Amino acid sequence: MRFNDYLKQYKVPHTEISYNRLTQRSDPSGQRSLRPERIRVTPRIALGLLAPYCTTRFMEQIKAVVPLAAYLVIFQVFVLNYPVQDSLYLILGLVAVIIGLAVFMEGLKVGLMPFGTIIGDGLPKKASMTTVYVIIGILGVGVTFAEPAIGALQAFGSSVNVKKAPYLYEILNNWTLPLVLMVGAGVGVAAILGTIRFVRGWSLKPMIYGALVPIVALTFYCWLDPNLRSILGLAWDCGAVTTGPVTVPLVLSLGIGIANSAGKGGGSLSGFGVVTMASLFPILAVLILAIFVSFHVSPEQIILAAKAQSAAIAPELSIWVQTPLNEITLGVRAILPLVLFLMFVLIVILKSPIPNRMMTIYGLVLSIVGMCIFNVGLTYGLGAIGNQTGSILPAAFMNIAVSPSSPIFSETLGLIIVIVFAFLLGFGATLAEPALNALGATVQNLTNGAFKKSMLMYSVAAGVSVGIALGIAKLIIGFDLMTVLLPLYVIGVLLTVFSTEEFVNVGWDSAGVTTGPVTVPLVLAMGLGLGNAVSAVEGFGILSLASICPIIAVLGTGTVIQFLQKRASQKTETITEGPQYV
Repeated sequence: MRFNDYLKQYKVPHTEISYNRLTQRSDPSGQRSLRPERIRVTPRIALGLLAPYCTTRFMEQIKAVVPLAAYLVIFQVFVLNYPVQDSLYLILGLVAVIIGLAVFMEGLKVGLMPFGTIIGDGLPKKASMTTVYVIIGILGVGVTFAEPAIGALQAFGSSVNVKKAPYLYEILNNWTLPLVLMVGAGVGVAAILGTIRFVRGWSLKPMIYGALVPIVALTFYCWLDPNLRSILGLAWDCGAVTTGPVTVPLVLSLGIGIANSAGKGGGSLSGFGVVTMASLFPILAVLILAIFVSFHVSPEQIILAAKAQSAAIAPELSIWVQTPLNEITLGVRAILPLVLFLMFVLIVILKSPIPNRMMTIYGLVLSIVGMCIFNVGLTYGLGAIGNQTGSILPAAFMNIAVSPSSPIFSETLGLIIVIVFAFLLGFGATLAEPALNALGATVQNLTNGAFKKSMLMYSVAAGVSVGIALGIAKLIIGFDLMTVLLPLYVIGVLLTVFSTEEFVNVGWDSAGVTTGPVTVPLVLAMGLGLGNAVSAVEGFGILSLASICPIIAVLGTGTVIQFLQKRASQKTETITEGPQYV
């Protein structure tokens, strides 16, 4: 199709410029240069050029943030009869989240992602595989620090009751850096194993079984210790926090680049499995850290230290640890080390110049600026609205001090309303994730249309919504997280055994796709706010349930599709091989 015909048929909005305006007219006398004059761009023309570029990038984040925030506000005001507190700060915070994420994602695509591709292509040619795996492992730690959602995890330590959950309090307040390092180490191990899998062509199934055995064993060890039991929600939630917009694309591009260099990257499943590994090994790492802490300090020592700290006269805080400069400092600290490490690998090890220097520097600056703005928005926007809604949710079924009209409904009706609210929140938040749309298209192509894109999206959304509803019910009713989570993983493993490799890869990776930089901080803040309001021991566990349920939903749907396809093929064979008459 000619370009002119395409424009006519699809009515693409465009501006036509005569070619004569872009070229210098010839001068018969030969006195003027034939070099074209510099094109003068007026502010109006500049705005016209920048508007489509900025609109497409901001609209993606607006679609993810605004509907969720509006849903929470409408439910809080009209159902719970509670006005929104600090609305101006809340609006400015949500605007900062939208701007910060849009700027950060653009910087990630323009600045950080090309590093991963170039290093992945060039590293195996200039370094031994041992060096390659060491670099990938270090990169796993770096991308964990750069994840937007990891900042939300670090911010909620002060809301934990030290008497009810001493080890959880200790890890989130006094072991924050080791916690992130251990989570990063888990991602690093996952990235190494994922790369080896790409190169060797291993099946994902045995890797899932091998990772789950020590995780379940350490989970039982912590579950049997009443003091360690409170960290299980945090440990299993860390698997969801790590699979965000930085870790998955950067590690994936690096791993696929290495596999392509080895001549093993052309398969239909290239790229799948890294999300699964990156969501399992951080759980194991946090469990190991918790057990290590329990060997070095007792619950009594933690409580005494917390009392002494609260009784001591707090020194005047430096301006750099106060908001918003603290958020900006954390943003720079999250991105800059990762950038410096990537530059070190590129320049020192690969001895290669920075590709497209101006665009790369532009992207790196955007990444740092975007992360800083997002961190400020996280404090005043997502975290604030999530905590506020979570704190007032119990007013639907019980009397709480902050709501004069509580309880608004009877206990049974109130519980049903809150759980339905959580279900709809999870369903809407999942469908708003851009990565799910891309996964749906990939799966439809892999299965030749048998597993349709819409079917996958609704399966994953239903699974996440059921998981979030179960997590909210866990906080309200107070049942033990492991009594629900471990049986769900048993179901997931059984479905894995009977599923094909394609569905296993897609099903287990679908859990990481749904936990984006908007959903994770919002759900964490809401869970901790609700947990404090109903005096729960801790508010973690919602994300872990929201991760396993979509796995079961996708694998279950895939099993049904496999059964129907097999049955249809058997009917076709029966008809073909039927009696023939001469």
